[in-house]
Amino acid sequence: MRLINNRNIYKGAFIFSFILICIFTLLGLARILDYLNTGADRSSMLHLETESEDIYLPKVNWTNLVNPARVMEKNTLGKLERDYLFSWYVKNNALENNTSKGIDDYYTQNTRENLYRTIKYNKSHEISIENTTIKHFPDLEFYSEDGQLVVFKDRNVVEYQKIYQNKTLLTTIQDTATYKVMMLLEDGFWRVRHLEKMKSEAFAKDTVKPHPIYTVKKNQILQNNIPYTIKGINYYPKNSAWDTFGDLFNKDTIAQDFDIIKKANLNTVRVFIQYGDFGKAKLIPQKMERLKVLLDLAEAKKLAVIVTLFDFYSDYSINSWTLTHRHAEQIVTSFKDHKAILAWDIKNEPNLDFENRGKDNVLSWLDHMVTVIKENDPNHLMTIGWSNSVEATNLADKMDFISYHFYNDMVHLEYETDKLVKTTKKPVVIEEFGVPSYGGMWNFWEGSDKKQAEYHRKIQAYFKKNNYSFMSWTLYDFPHVPDQVAGRWPWQKMRQKKFGFIDDKGNNKPAFKYISN
Repeated sequence: MRLINNRNIYKGAFIFSFILICIFTLLGLARILDYLNTGADRSSMLHLETESEDIYLPKVNWTNLVNPARVMEKNTLGKLERDYLFSWYVKNNALENNTSKGIDDYYTQNTRENLYRTIKYNKSHEISIENTTIKHFPDLEFYSEDGQLVVFKDRNVVEYQKIYQNKTLLTTIQDTATYKVMMLLEDGFWRVRHLEKMKSEAFAKDTVKPHPIYTVKKNQILQNNIPYTIKGINYYPKNSAWDTFGDLFNKDTIAQDFDIIKKANLNTVRVFIQYGDFGKAKLIPQKMERLKVLLDLAEAKKLAVIVTLFDFYSDYSINSWTLTHRHAEQIVTSFKDHKAILAWDIKNEPNLDFENRGKDNVLSWLDHMVTVIKENDPNHLMTIGWSNSVEATNLADKMDFISYHFYNDMVHLEYETDKLVKTTKKPVVIEEFGVPSYGGMWNFWEGSDKKQAEYHRKIQAYFKKNNYSFMSWTLYDFPHVPDQVAGRWPWQKMRQKKFGFIDDKGNNKPAFKYISN
């Protein structure tokens, strides 16, 4: 009897296994048929998860689309531009990693041979080239009647390169050149048939007459040509610290906070935009609308605003430049005429990334971001929020005013600030300063409401004596601080929660008396 039962069990297991094999076989065949019916996707062949518009977005401005043979259709132009940009992306990837991956898909046989030779030579000599293009100005010259051939000049392409050998940086190059380009339509995709580098060409640029409210003269910021001393504060709403434009965004809350700030004899607020939170290169409309609401409220309350871009951003690699450029361009273009904005602060404390990301990488990214912002918004000032006065001399010649954060002993305040003014010959703003009132075991019982108030009393005397521009940290104590801000440990978080002039229950702390001078 037991033998019969075992046989039945074996038969059942065999039948069940056979059914599973059939199911998986059918699923596999379905996938193959689906692939054959739809055609291979080029992004999957390249092992890329997104299309070029998600990973490579240099500035493109077609200067001419007039063509006698055939009118350039809008859809065709979109596909042509996409495939052309992706050809640059593939080429850049090939030169950086010495790989031929993707070249066959974006270049015809004649042009790909040149790339193969370059890759072979670079690989044998351990040369690697990081490259990106920043601007393109294509000018259509010919579009064939059958819609299979396009010829254009890509004028004054701005390229940026870093050349390495044996993983050592040899040189950094920024170049501007014009390219003669021929592309063929093959298998539904535009492929580069001919790419000839030529000298750059001069062409007329659109000039926009600026209408600034805030300007700089020598070491003084001016508002409508009248000296303006910043008396400000870094601002997050109490219950949405480091998430001003998130789900808890509330117009009435911000309006009430701005009333508090204005009545405290302050004239400026500093707010923060996080690159990822705002959608990276594809901005989230709701976030932009909330930023507009905040700026409109500030204008109504007669408060100036310093908008800090790229908070928590730390990828300065050349491959990501075009995405950050489009992010900044969209924001500053949208608000280039807003009267509340005093300045764009490109990045909060970028020098903290020098060690892990490389100082040259960080400064190169900042330098090019200056150009992007200035080209798209000539109306507002620009600064960078350095974490200390020593690093604040970096790119000083590109800044309208110098910003640094002061958390040292107060006796060094005048020396550090006056030295910056003398060295840079620019206005200087002490953009962050403060001490926490937390006095528990994680701060060795050093802090208290009374000590915090005394600190602000003394430092405001320095500000008043020297007419320094200042922005304190921060309006509120925060009931919650994200881990990525100060760290996950209580000795890190508890201090960060208690820098405010108003406690997390909404009561003024003793320091509020000295929020301004």
